[in-house]
Amino acid sequence: MTSDRLPHSFAERSLSAQAIGLMLMLCFSWGFNQIAVKLALPDIPPLWQGTIRSMAALPVLLLIAHFRGVKLFERDGTLRAGLLLGVTFGMEFVLVYRGLELTSASRAVVFLYTAPFFVALGSFRLLGERLRVLQWGGLALSFAGVALAIGVPQPDVDASVLWGDLLIVGGGALWAATTLIVKATALRHAPAEKALIYQVAISIPILGMAAFSFGETVTHFPGPLALSLMAYQAIWVVGLTFLLWFVLVKSYSASKLSAFTFITPLFGVAASYFILHDRLTPVFGAAALLVIAGLYLVNRPHPGDPVTADPLLTVTET
Repeated sequence: MTSDRLPHSFAERSLSAQAIGLMLMLCFSWGFNQIAVKLALPDIPPLWQGTIRSMAALPVLLLIAHFRGVKLFERDGTLRAGLLLGVTFGMEFVLVYRGLELTSASRAVVFLYTAPFFVALGSFRLLGERLRVLQWGGLALSFAGVALAIGVPQPDVDASVLWGDLLIVGGGALWAATTLIVKATALRHAPAEKALIYQVAISIPILGMAAFSFGETVTHFPGPLALSLMAYQAIWVVGLTFLLWFVLVKSYSASKLSAFTFITPLFGVAASYFILHDRLTPVFGAAALLVIAGLYLVNRPHPGDPVTADPLLTVTET
């Protein structure tokens, strides 16, 4: 991947109040998405869920791009980066879904949220973003909070479980890579809709072939609940929240944005309590405090940080 370093003010811009509000909404949506996937599993296997989700999201994104006047087929030097983005996104979900078959869901959530560390390392190398010692400490605190909320370490961990953990970590690394590809290539100058369409369209054959390869089958026509959950995943999660995520990635510090995703599994645990009636203990409260403290350290303004206008208020075209 080729890149040129971004200006200091762009690379390290702190999140505005509006960006923080949007990130909270995105994390809440993604946290519930984990519940949606689980509830749809009796009707639709996981890799087929990913395939159907991308297939249904693609026309939604094409309509949004059409109404916003985005020129999708204009030569803008993004083809190579777009192909790489789509392949990375597709392989991310192949690794995550395969890992889930070998390790527990709770361990998978913890290891998937190694992604902010990969983003921080990649941002330092490719974008010139530099996290201070306190910000690295904030990342560690947030990760510890996620681990505490989910309840690791767990007993009875064998080689198969560890292999599943490794696959999930690989998925987290690829998740981080999609953020860095958008930020460090020509895609950062392209409309967010075009970047996301690259990602979704190319992931369809990858996820579909993986579903066939691993022997997943849909044995009956999905019921109303499964269909409504797939609509939620395709229209809201991929079609809208992923689009907003791309807009934010193009406008703010990748490391600081990625750190905010630590909140997502906490929303997932809370949703599990209210929807699936999973047990919620006082440990969850302590975990939430660790995550919040970590996010504060990562996003805490520093006297040396540049003061710039909020791009969400000034940018007219994503």
